[in-house]
Amino acid sequence: MNLKDLWNLYEADKRILGFSSHTMKAYALQLNMLVLDLGDLELEGISLILLKDYLARVSERLKPSSLGH
Repeated sequence: MNLKDLWNLYEADKRILGFSSHTMKAYALQLNMLVLDLGDLELEGISLILLKDYLARVSERLKPSSLGH
């Protein structure tokens, strides 16, 4: 399963839980930025080191709330 497939499941779950459309839009934007930077990786290809490296690279241009997403 790749990131975009996983997003579809996550989004459906959060909509059922009543997350606002604004929150979901912000989450989708962050995912799109991640996919643009790393590619639409398979879940098995994602590691803690990879994510920490990504966050270190984008931390200078994103607000703390965006990093939290």
